[in-house]
Amino acid sequence: MKVTPDALRGVTVFVGGPIQHALVPGGMAAPVHDFLRLTIDQSRQAGATVLSAHVAERFGADTASFTPEEVSVRDYAWMRECDVFVPVLPVLDGTLLRTDGTHIELGWASALGRPIVGITDQPFAESASHLLKGLAQVAAATFLSAKEIAKDPALLVDGVLAALGRTRAAA
Repeated sequence: MKVTPDALRGVTVFVGGPIQHALVPGGMAAPVHDFLRLTIDQSRQAGATVLSAHVAERFGADTASFTPEEVSVRDYAWMRECDVFVPVLPVLDGTLLRTDGTHIELGWASALGRPIVGITDQPFAESASHLLKGLAQVAAATFLSAKEIAKDPALLVDGVLAALGRTRAAA
């Protein structure tokens, strides 16, 4: 399904996901990097402004040049600025990849009332916490299947629009 270039025009999307625990010698683990890149690219192609530590830190290549204070202040400011938070929560070998920062950002998004459109395996991996699995009970959170997004990235745009109470105009 093709998405029009202006489907998310005027929308600011904060894409979150693992960095520290996704790094391997030579950079970021390929499946994590590739799915984050897909999410960022699809959002941009639909006209969204994308905020992403992955881009700012060149997918881990520059992470060491940022202090914890800089990252915390930057990411919190981005959460306050964004219209929707899109956390990518990869599952590798059946286990949710550790991503402490993303879980903190999920808390910020919930507390600030930002809609959350998470991307992960559905149903949730067994290793996902009760708080993650139950987040939609206390926050405007929906979770999309990573496998379905991989097949049809336009589903991400539909999910963001739905979270914002909008629908995509027919092409």
